[in-house]
Amino acid sequence: MKMMMTVITAVMSLIAFGMMGIDKHRAKAGKWRIRERTLFIAALCLGAIGGTAGMRVFHHKTKHWYFKVFFPLLAVLQAVLVIWIWVK
Repeated sequence: MKMMMTVITAVMSLIAFGMMGIDKHRAKAGKWRIRERTLFIAALCLGAIGGTAGMRVFHHKTKHWYFKVFFPLLAVLQAVLVIWIWVK
């Protein structure tokens, strides 16, 4: 259970990070974009740590208050969850 939760969180974080980078690239190129709802779903599915990192690295979605508030909040909650599972 511990390892599985850690792996799922890591994989989903990589996916969310990549999604932020792809969406930023597409925004600059004027191409089809990833829906904000889809980015939030990835964050809710244990990808908030990577999504938050993607926001910082790619400077993407940083002007939207709901991303600036909820992505880091979800990231902290998910990190606490993983740590709690390992300590438990």
